[in-house]
Amino acid sequence: QVQLVESGGGLVQAGGSLRLSCVASGRTFSMYAMGWFRQAPGKEREFVAVIRWSGGSTVYADSVKGRFTISRNNDVNTVFLQMNRLKPEDTAVYYCAQRTTPYKLGYYRDDFGSWGQGTQVTVSS
Repeated sequence: QVQLVESGGGLVQAGGSLRLSCVASGRTFSMYAMGWFRQAPGKEREFVAVIRWSGGSTVYADSVKGRFTISRNNDVNTVFLQMNRLKPEDTAVYYCAQRTTPYKLGYYRDDFGSWGQGTQVTVSS
């Protein structure tokens, strides 16, 4: 049974930075791509970033490209999301997710079968 636990959210002013972490347990972490998604009030959950199981390849949503960086450390079963130059429109609950199928990337919600509880990020203007 997979468990994903996020941390690092909070309140920050526009232009500031936050670093989210997600610790995984329950499956061999290094076999699965990991993603970050976010959901703002009244909106659908949307893709933010994904990283290959080995960490060698990443994909970002256009809205965060150049500002956010996803990374992972397979030795400690953790995926990170470094968020720089934050904007008020980045305000959302951020979720980490683990790909259902090993050794596959993915960008759609249905590609990911395990989710964390979410961490709130609020960016004030």
